[in-house]
Amino acid sequence: MDKSPWSVPVSVDDIPDSGRHMEIEAPETTRAAVAELAGVRELPHLTATFDLTKMGAGVHAVGHVSARVGQTCVVTLDPVENRVEEAIDLRFSPHVMPPAVDAPKVARTEEDLEPLVGGVIDLGAVATEFLLLGIDPYPRKPDAAFTPPAREADGPHPFAALETLKKRLPDGQH
Repeated sequence: MDKSPWSVPVSVDDIPDSGRHMEIEAPETTRAAVAELAGVRELPHLTATFDLTKMGAGVHAVGHVSARVGQTCVVTLDPVENRVEEAIDLRFSPHVMPPAVDAPKVARTEEDLEPLVGGVIDLGAVATEFLLLGIDPYPRKPDAAFTPPAREADGPHPFAALETLKKRLPDGQH
C-alpha cells in the first residue's frame, strides 16, 4: 500500500520493555478517506487495538481491527451494513528489506517478517490493510436470493443457430 489515509506512527523507542497496549479510533474524515479507498458507501465505525512487544531490534504486533462497513447488496442493490472483525499478528524486523515495487508476489507464511523502516510502525496503515482484506467483496442482504429470468420452453435456445448449421453439413463432417 503506498500511502494510507489512516496514519498512527509508533516509534520502537516508545515501546517499553514490558510492552505497550494501544487502542486507536479513526476520526470521521479518516473513515471517509478509508471508505473511498475501500470502495464502500460508508464506514461509520473503525477501531483497532494492538499489543506491541519488543523482539530484539524488532517488534511483535498482535491486535484486532473492528469496523462497520456500509455496502450495496450485489443481488438487490439495497444498502447493507456488515461487520468486519480481523485478527492481526505481525512481526516487524529492521533486517528485512521492503519488496521492490516490481517484485513478483510470492506466497507468505506465518513466520514471514514485515520490514521495519526507520524504527517506526504505522498502526493506522496496518489496521487499514487488515480492514481491506476483511471486507466482503460480494455483500448480500441475509434474505437476498438471485432468481434467473424464466426462459420460454418453446422459444429458441441459445445454440439453435449452431444446430441449424450442423444439419446443413454433409454426413461425417460434424
